[in-house]
Amino acid sequence: MVRRVKKKKSGIGRFIALLLMVGIAAFVYQAIIIPGYRHIFKEEYDKITSYASLKRAPGSSEGRTASAPLSNTERDPSAAISPDKLNSPNAILIRLKDQTILMQKNSGEKIYPASLTKMMTALVALENLPDLQEKIKLTNSAFQGLYGADASMAGFQPGEVVRASDLLYGAMLPSGAECCIGLADQIAGSEQNFVKLMNQKAADLGMKNTHFENATGLHNVNHYTTVKDLAILLNYALQNDTFREIFTSARHSTPPTNKHPRGITFNSTMFEELNRQKIVGGEILGGKTGYTDEAGLCLASLAQVGNQEYILISAGAQGDHNTEQYDITDALAVYNSIGRR
Repeated sequence: MVRRVKKKKSGIGRFIALLLMVGIAAFVYQAIIIPGYRHIFKEEYDKITSYASLKRAPGSSEGRTASAPLSNTERDPSAAISPDKLNSPNAILIRLKDQTILMQKNSGEKIYPASLTKMMTALVALENLPDLQEKIKLTNSAFQGLYGADASMAGFQPGEVVRASDLLYGAMLPSGAECCIGLADQIAGSEQNFVKLMNQKAADLGMKNTHFENATGLHNVNHYTTVKDLAILLNYALQNDTFREIFTSARHSTPPTNKHPRGITFNSTMFEELNRQKIVGGEILGGKTGYTDEAGLCLASLAQVGNQEYILISAGAQGDHNTEQYDITDALAVYNSIGRR
């Protein structure tokens, strides 16, 4: 009889120990494993929907790898200014290291990109030019229609023979439309054929709400994108070392040409408009401006704050070249808000 009681007590002890083990396992599963898998599933969803097939950009340094998908986070209130305080109706801020969206405002809404288009023009040109020292002759046809459309120009002339690299700087720094046409004609035979390459690249990158009609950004109702798509583009393009070098240059001088014996010096429109204004705890490293009446003031920029890099795309701000540059004002406000954390 005594032996039976001991056996019963021993069985109860084992049962209680088993319950404790089950309880601990359930707690660990709920607290650690489930959130981890939620994170993994979210990443996989983002890869499928926004950045599925992206590979490392040609020409990128070995130390940088292909970008991860953009997060769907609306805003981290501790990281950036409230979107409501921006002049621009469309904006997105991304921390490059982990692709986290820290702030976005109507980021999926259709916009006209104006000269931010030239980021895609430069990228496609870089990926299709075998030799950046190649000499390209700008034909008369490259200038047709540009003057009448009041397109921004770098200063080259019809018949001028220019290095491909100088056309890239001319397209990005002073936003020269003739440089874009010269590159397009050389690479694809015509601007129309080059635009097909631009749209194919947009599709490859997962820029699902983007369509290009030209290489310059001149207004066309069928030439549109979103700031989120432009962020995907810039994030990818910055992995190309040559693109990054051009994007972050404040000035570039060409060698002598047949039309300019002393060469031409280009100044970045963004750095000119920034006018040496600083941000707290960091530096605006580079950028590309854009403007048309329909697009408003637009800006794509790269900044370093602390030990992190960020990109900001904004579009649609009211004003023009003769008013306060509200795109620059927004960039300073956003980057300063990070530096003051």
